[in-house]
Amino acid sequence: VDFIDFNTIFLLLGMMIVISALKADGFFNLIAEKTLSFATTKTRLLSCIVFISGIGSAFLVNDAVVLIFTPIIISICGRIRSNPVPYLIAEILSSNIGSAMTITGNPQNMLIGLSSGISYLDFMLHLLPVSFLGMLLTIAVVKLIYRKEFSDKTILTYKMESDYKLKDMYASVVIFVLLVIGFFLGKILDLPICVIALAAASLIILFSKHKPAALIKEVDWVLLLFFAALFIVVGAVRYTGLLDSLLAIPLKDDFAGLLSIHGISLVMSQILSNVPYTVLMLPLMETVNSETLWLALASASTLAGNATIIGAMANIIVIESADKYGIKIGFWEFFKSGIILTVLSFILSIVVLLIVG
Repeated sequence: VDFIDFNTIFLLLGMMIVISALKADGFFNLIAEKTLSFATTKTRLLSCIVFISGIGSAFLVNDAVVLIFTPIIISICGRIRSNPVPYLIAEILSSNIGSAMTITGNPQNMLIGLSSGISYLDFMLHLLPVSFLGMLLTIAVVKLIYRKEFSDKTILTYKMESDYKLKDMYASVVIFVLLVIGFFLGKILDLPICVIALAAASLIILFSKHKPAALIKEVDWVLLLFFAALFIVVGAVRYTGLLDSLLAIPLKDDFAGLLSIHGISLVMSQILSNVPYTVLMLPLMETVNSETLWLALASASTLAGNATIIGAMANIIVIESADKYGIKIGFWEFFKSGIILTVLSFILSIVVLLIVG
């Protein structure tokens, strides 16, 4: 039990409860409707999907964002009679890239943020350029791969079905805004971000119109159990000395160190997926204790998830959700866009970290 990082478990738990309230109140439907009202062409629709998924994933766990938005994207594509595959691939790629921006963007960033002690604001300021420019690259790459789809300049006309009431979401949205502000002020307030997340979850349970049991039911308890078990396995491996060879790897805070982190992340994220890989890397990173390399691990492990279908959990969530609607996204279909964007975003990540690191 001592091996379990309960700070990470509690942070995930708090975020899941807040997300469940926002989802139940229709907040995500509101964001989708208002933003997509600007999507008058297929290129604009692509851009909206990329930035909604990317920015949403930065402040909410990306797995939850793609789970919520995938059916919305499929519904839109059905109404405009367009192939949903390019837009779903764009959603996957941008959600991974956008989630690299903040500590709360994805589980591996939570691990890194809590282990490194880097503040929420510093983390975001360093990786914001990587995520923002990466989202622009996503649009360019998807348009390049699916040139025929986006050569159609037809004006799109469709109407989203309003599935929300503004008065229902006042409490959850206000608490969510306070949560984000709390993340930024965490260093000043001297409060761990896991405590801030749990405080927000408590306020949601107290003031939301939904029954606590309904909100808690939406928590992904299997994922929390998976993390706890993962901590125990890696802790045991480290305790028995099986990680000694890994800890002996010479890793320095320089250009070679940045390249090593990105190279290892690209390979290992496809073998283990990026969350288990990050847990495995934590002991090594703690011995080096370099802020630049911590940020490099956050950026590289997240961006590497775009290379293949199995690189990140968000990829599998979208592909499995789409399959329920009869939409197939094969390994090579995804790989064409994913590997190009991964290479380009890796170059971008290294350059940005060399400049701001």
